[in-house]
Amino acid sequence: MIAFLIELENRVGSAAEVAEAIAERGINLTGGAGFAFGGSGQLALTTNDEAATRRQLLSHGYKFREIELVPVTLADTPGTFARTCRALADAGINIEAAFAMGTSGERNTMAFAADDPARARSILTQKSLSGTGQ
Repeated sequence: MIAFLIELENRVGSAAEVAEAIAERGINLTGGAGFAFGGSGQLALTTNDEAATRRQLLSHGYKFREIELVPVTLADTPGTFARTCRALADAGINIEAAFAMGTSGERNTMAFAADDPARARSILTQKSLSGTGQ
């Protein structure tokens, strides 16, 4: 699974324009996060059709990059996210984006975009299998 990290202007309608460009080809957004700071911002999006999303973003002239996501299921308890981020940081792995992908019972599924997906996957698999995120 990949995320598209899309650069935008911080102005009214910029997020709507990206979403419309993707939707006009029948592509479904499956996850996302965004932020703005000053005059710019970013959207980090996942979709049900990565190839079509790539084509749409390119055809509309958006500046973006793709990054692999590593999913992990963690306990839904205070501090779990913090401990997971700390484990990645202690391993020298930079988190470029994090998505909440869903909740089931007392478990949360997160997806991390990291600068070293293979190492992140190893660490996050240990977190998931421990059942606590500790």
